Formats: sequence, structure tokens, C-alpha cells
Amino acid sequence: MRAKPLVFQVFLLSGLAALASLAGCSGNGDETAPARPALVVEARLGEAGFASFAGEVRARHEPVLSFRIGGKLARRLVEVGDRVEAGQLLAELDAADVALQREAAQAALASAEADLALARAELERHQRLFERQLVSRSLLDTRQAQFDAAQARVRQARAQAAVSGNQADYARLLAPAAGVITQRLAEAGQVVAAGQAVYVLAQDGEREVAISLPEQAAPAFAPGRELLVELWSLPGERFRGVLREVSPAADPQARTFAARVSFDPGRAPVELGQSARVHALADGRQALAVPLSALHGQDGQTAVWVVDKASGAVSLTPVRIGAYGEDLVPVLEGLQPGDWVVAAGVHLLREGQVVRPVDRQNRPLMPPTDAARAD
Repeated sequence: MRAKPLVFQVFLLSGLAALASLAGCSGNGDETAPARPALVVEARLGEAGFASFAGEVRARHEPVLSFRIGGKLARRLVEVGDRVEAGQLLAELDAADVALQREAAQAALASAEADLALARAELERHQRLFERQLVSRSLLDTRQAQFDAAQARVRQARAQAAVSGNQADYARLLAPAAGVITQRLAEAGQVVAAGQAVYVLAQDGEREVAISLPEQAAPAFAPGRELLVELWSLPGERFRGVLREVSPAADPQARTFAARVSFDPGRAPVELGQSARVHALADGRQALAVPLSALHGQDGQTAVWVVDKASGAVSLTPVRIGAYGEDLVPVLEGLQPGDWVVAAGVHLLREGQVVRPVDRQNRPLMPPTDAARAD
């Protein structure tokens, strides 16, 4: 009956000895443990140093085309996407009323010219009679006034006839320049007013990117600022651009400022309506970029672990960061280009700890230290 307590005591003593052995090992494990691997990235200029704005490719000149007179739209001759040449007929109004007005103006002109001819003949006759002293001076002056009035009526009628002729021409909508029709805003049979939009034309020539600037960023963007334009169809390829204009007033709904960025894509194919992205250096200067996982907080201050390239020892370095991105964050102060920064497991490190830097493919970035070789 006493065998069980004896066996139990033996097992208890063995367990205590094992715990003591583990405790002894943990006491000097920091000195003998091999350097642990650490994922390291190099601080370099990256996307986090840029403020980016989405936009679309637009024509520099996009006139809204409309008739200069009102009337019923008789027919449309072009559709959205059609290419047109300067002077090409785009649409016509029903010109029946305009033709009648033109005929009336021509008839009024003919009548005024007839009255002028009669007034001229009367004036010449009274001048001859006055020379022979057969009529008074006052009667001659009356005929002179009638002649002057007839001349004025002819000029008035001639001007009205010219206006009526122009209005007949205004019933035909012509393309002011070569380009592409981007919008159609009226249909055949619709009665349109003078100046009502019928088409929008994107003229050939310069291309721009239309973007919207948020309120907090608008003060930093002045016309003439250099930017970079990247087309979605050509990822990674950036073209030099210049901010051409910024709207002085914010959009009442979006509360953003419309802006236009002119750029020269060279021989790169650019189509109207293409998506594009405009990049601007944050705060006017480039910033280093590190992954979000590299950030470490201590005493309310943001820091990163920087690896010494000679010894592999890490040191906690305070940094000043900018606005967070999706994967990266800009480091405005505290790092130098080329610094090695631990990008994972930052909460497990301690000051002065020696690590074995590896890249994302688990490849060593530096030869092992003497301590690591000894282990």
C-alpha cells in the first residue's frame, strides 16, 4: 500500500528537477540563442511620397454647340463618337418661318429703295425749280428731308434683310473645328431655344486630365505646378504634366475644386474618356516609404526598427510619418534612403538585439555574425 506514495514522490522530484533545468537554461538563453530571422525592407522613395488624384482624359477645348436662333430641330446628321471636320453640317432647323422672314425683309428693302428713287426724283425736280425761283426755299428743304429719310429707310431695310439672311444661315449648325462629338443633347423633332445645347465637340489638339482636388489639398496646388500623369492603359509609365487651371469655387455638392492638367503623351495612344491618375509630390518633396507593418509605437511616439548593416543589431528610431496609404506610409523624417527597416514582428524585438535580415523570399541580406556562426 505504500508503493504508490513512493512512486508519486519520485515523479514529483523528477518534475521539479526538469523545471529547474529549464529555468537555468532560460537564464542564459539570451546569450546563446541564435539570431532570429527578421523580414527587412529598404526605405526608398515610393508611392507614399505622392498624392494621387483620379481623373479622365479630356480635350483642351470642348465647345458646346447650339443654334443662334430657336426653332424645331428638323434633322441631325451626326451621332456621338462621329469624327467631324471644320465646317461640316451637323444639324438643321425647320427653315420655313425663317425663309418667310427673309422674303419679307427683301420685300421691305425693295419698297424702301422705290421710295428712295421717288424722293431723289422729287428732290432733283424741286432743285431745278428753285434755281428758277419757282418754288420756295422751305419746299426745297422739305423735299431734301424726305430724301434723307428715304435713304435712312433703305439702310434700315438693307440691314434687316442682312439679319434675315444670317438667320437663314443660323438654321444650319456647322462644326467650328475638327474633332469628335462627345455628347448629343437634342433630338429631331424637338423645339430648341436659341443657345440651347445640341452637341458637345471635343476639338482635336491638346489633351488634358480633368481631376478634382479636395478642399484640404487645393491651397497647395497653383497653376504652373509640375505633376506626373499616368494612364491606366500604360501602368508604370508617367508623363510630365503641368497644372493649367484650378476652379476658384468648389463644387456645391462634392465640395471639390475642378482642375485641369495638361500633358504631352508623345506618341502614346490617348483616347478621350480614358482613365488616368495624376501624381503630385506630397508637401512638394519626396518622402521615403515603408510598410504599415513596420510601424511601432512607444510612449505615444511612432518609431521603426532600423537594422545596422554591419552587425545586424536593431535600434528603435523615432520617425515622423505622413498620411497612411493602402499598404505604405510616407516617412517624412527619421530615415535615410537605403536604411534597413524591420517589416514584420516589430513587437517581438528589443533594443540592441541581433537579427538575421532576410528579404520577402527568405533570402539572407548579410553574412551571419560571429555569434551566429558559433551557435
